[in-house]
Amino acid sequence: MTADFTLGDHNGNKVTLSSFHGKQAVVVTFYPFAFTGTCTGELCDLRDDIGTFQNDNVQLLAISCDPAPSLRIFAEQQGYTFPLLSDFWPHGAVARDFGVFDEARGCALRGTFIFNKAGDLHWSVVNGISERRDFADYKTALSQIL
Repeated sequence: MTADFTLGDHNGNKVTLSSFHGKQAVVVTFYPFAFTGTCTGELCDLRDDIGTFQNDNVQLLAISCDPAPSLRIFAEQQGYTFPLLSDFWPHGAVARDFGVFDEARGCALRGTFIFNKAGDLHWSVVNGISERRDFADYKTALSQIL
């Protein structure tokens, strides 16, 4: 797994994982597709508890292989204030680096990676495409490093 990447977000800004090193822990969460039921539900759960996942001590980055224009509409419709990053081209390159790209479907699995402030991987979990994540696990993992 590559411990760094730069991707464009839904607003056209470049976001680099290593830019948070020394400043904030980072929750990197991959999701298969924008506008689908489980993905929307999971991201809405994060949105509704955003203070836990995005604050002075932690940054949330959500990544899919959808193109940025679709992610912009998705973010606007759902009121997401955290970066939705597009791993569209080269298609799924970052998801591949993290070992969560599903070649047959052309999308990311539900992988979550929590990095501490030093940039070291602290915790990770990979769920199948239809398997919803348990956000209580995220909170437990974050509480161990914040």
